[in-house]
Amino acid sequence: MRCVILSDIHANLVALQAVLEDMRIRGGFDEIWCLGDIVGYGPEPHACIELLQQYKTVSVAGNHDYAAVGRIDISSLNVDATIACRWTAKQLTIEDVDYLQNLAVKVTQGNFTLVHGSPRLPLEEYLISAVDANDNFRYFDTKFCLVGHSHVPLVFQQDKNGNCFEADIPDTIQLKHECHRLIINPGGVGQPRDGDSRASYALYDSDAQVVYHYRVGYDIGATQKRMMECGLPASLSLRLNYGC
Repeated sequence: MRCVILSDIHANLVALQAVLEDMRIRGGFDEIWCLGDIVGYGPEPHACIELLQQYKTVSVAGNHDYAAVGRIDISSLNVDATIACRWTAKQLTIEDVDYLQNLAVKVTQGNFTLVHGSPRLPLEEYLISAVDANDNFRYFDTKFCLVGHSHVPLVFQQDKNGNCFEADIPDTIQLKHECHRLIINPGGVGQPRDGDSRASYALYDSDAQVVYHYRVGYDIGATQKRMMECGLPASLSLRLNYGC
């Protein structure tokens, strides 16, 4: 089975379409694993939910998903994110609200635990350091964990002695030879924050026991034009140019 691993789409339909087309060119996929924040920031929340539902998709909730439907307080968001969240809530259909309301915060798929932020605090914690990641290995039982939220592609590895190491995600992770537990972040689809403006995602091939990391460019200008038409904060649009 080939599973596309997506996180932080953030209502960026053009980026999501580019990822799915890139995956089609690379041989297709059987299932999507989505690590949350389908909506928020971007201009096409309904269309992104609708597109994901055209495929077999396993998704967990992100903080923006829950904020848009009132399941968490939006006071935790910054000013621009709050503006975008309130706008997003007005764009959702009844079916969209029901879909987001019913997303779980943690899901297990075989040897993988799926969460948005971290296994310790699924909606809140940013895993960007080995110190924080190290304690999080206690909060899931599977060998591997997939996270998003930081929009930065990273891998955290814990050895048998309990030592944790951080690294940029490689192009290929050979899981069948991996004796350590891993926390893997595929990066952000709709709003990368690692200095690379291209959409970032991963593919898990269960037969080969390999995770591949990919980047794909998309028409950033098209997303920005739509954001301006929707009256979303200019800062959210401009940051797409720089991947920050």
